[in-house]
Amino acid sequence: MIQVTRKDAKESTENLLRRFNRKVQQSGVLAEAKQNQYFEKPMSKLERRQKAIVRRQRKITKVKKLRLGR
Repeated sequence: MIQVTRKDAKESTENLLRRFNRKVQQSGVLAEAKQNQYFEKPMSKLERRQKAIVRRQRKITKVKKLRLGR
């Protein structure tokens, strides 16, 4: 759990929020939570690469068709 307190009574709320956001980003808590947001079945490296290749090829053909006006 991340805690941030005011340095002194004159510190602005914006400054406090900025320091809190920086600490959250540096700790990696938010990135980990986003990564675990959706369940993903365990997959081998080979399967993951093959799926990426298929996605890339589909995207290329889609862009080509858009450029040709189809």
